[in-house]
Amino acid sequence: MDSGIECTLSKFADDTKLCCGHHAGRRDAIQRDLDRLQRWACVNRVKFNKAKGKVLHIDRDNPKHSYRLGGEWIKSSPEEKDLGVLADEKLNMSRQCALAAQKANHILGCIKRSVTSRLREVILPLYSALTWSTAASSGAST
Repeated sequence: MDSGIECTLSKFADDTKLCCGHHAGRRDAIQRDLDRLQRWACVNRVKFNKAKGKVLHIDRDNPKHSYRLGGEWIKSSPEEKDLGVLADEKLNMSRQCALAAQKANHILGCIKRSVTSRLREVILPLYSALTWSTAASSGAST
């Protein structure tokens, strides 16, 4: 799969990522690598889920070129979640933090509505247990 790839290729379970800078000549290198990956997939009878494929253009000076995998254009996305981390075009973490705070407040609200005790010894273990259980079920931590 890695043979001839010019950019950085990351593979994890059923996830494949191709990363490359946007300086001169990189657009063609990225497209060549996508073409190589598509040929590899055809030879090895593997299918990429093109509906899940996205291009994340990082940096405000990025020219935001379009790319295709096989005969289909890959959609561009303003943000993507990877291994529980939400990244946007500026690699800004504020949305990730806001979502984590929202989830924590939701859990605290559930505790407040369903538990009469306000003792730290009661609330803290309950909050910890609920936080870990929701993180485990979503594949990410709060």
